Amino acid sequence: MENCKPDRIPYVNSLFQQPWWLDAVAPGRWQEITIKKENEILLRFPYVTEKRNGFTFLTMPSVTQTLGPWMKPMNGKQSSQLSLQKELIGDLIQQLPPHDSFNQRFHYSITNWLPFYWNGFTQSTRYTYVIEDLSDLDAVWEGMKSNVRNKIRKAEKACVRVIDTDDIETFLDLNEMTFLRQGMSLPFSQDFVRRLNCACAKKNARKIFITYGPDGRPQTGLFCVYDGHAMYNLLQGGDPALRGSGANALAMWESIKFASKVSKVYDFEGSMIEPIEEFFRSFGAAQKPYFAISKTCSRRLMLRMQGRELVKLLLKK
Repeated sequence: MENCKPDRIPYVNSLFQQPWWLDAVAPGRWQEITIKKENEILLRFPYVTEKRNGFTFLTMPSVTQTLGPWMKPMNGKQSSQLSLQKELIGDLIQQLPPHDSFNQRFHYSITNWLPFYWNGFTQSTRYTYVIEDLSDLDAVWEGMKSNVRNKIRKAEKACVRVIDTDDIETFLDLNEMTFLRQGMSLPFSQDFVRRLNCACAKKNARKIFITYGPDGRPQTGLFCVYDGHAMYNLLQGGDPALRGSGANALAMWESIKFASKVSKVYDFEGSMIEPIEEFFRSFGAAQKPYFAISKTCSRRLMLRMQGRELVKLLLKK
């Protein structure tokens, strides 16, 4: 196991695996495993450790879509590639530190989870939506459903403006409104987002888009992060009283247009919530399945989790 953490590294599936990102979202709590052959890195696996109630969790940091292993691109026969993947992932699992629970979401480029299955892990499938080619914005526009194009036109006719801004405080207010509308508390602190915003700004890796109506009132906000490969629609927010203005669709379209200048693909970051999934899908993006891999190693933790599920079941009766 190695813990060398340069600022930027090429051994990533996404910017979420970059050391600077992990320093921002999990300061002092992440490590990585690297597997080398003849001083060449064949596999890299960052992970975050959390300790709660006497248990050790290898898990995901907040607002981080995926982690999982990066493996060096392989050549040769398919059977040889799969054999090497099995060997590398087997070595990775052996090097994991002692833990009670493992839970990670892997980037959609990781399509082979069989070695984890053979080692007692379980998998559930999640989905994101990705515009895979940003080189032709006319084609992207034509690929959208007509109702999304109509929402964009409606917002433009209503003189809704999209501003590229550094105003994190206005975005945070809009983001909080979204959770309050659903009767939910924020899953992360605003100071956490402020820290992440500063880290991303230093790396020129984020854009904040806020829409304003003709009355100057902020309506919606997007917080996007990006590198040379992909832009991610990381966080959103909006004033629930103005949901019908089309501003959210307009902001999304402006972010896609910006992404075409700096990245190759646009990742909506997906959602398993049906209305959100429908909205993302309507932009003509391709559906991409990715794996959530988990394993509970501690019998004591497993019994506690089963007890909680039983209580939930009894309360529903």
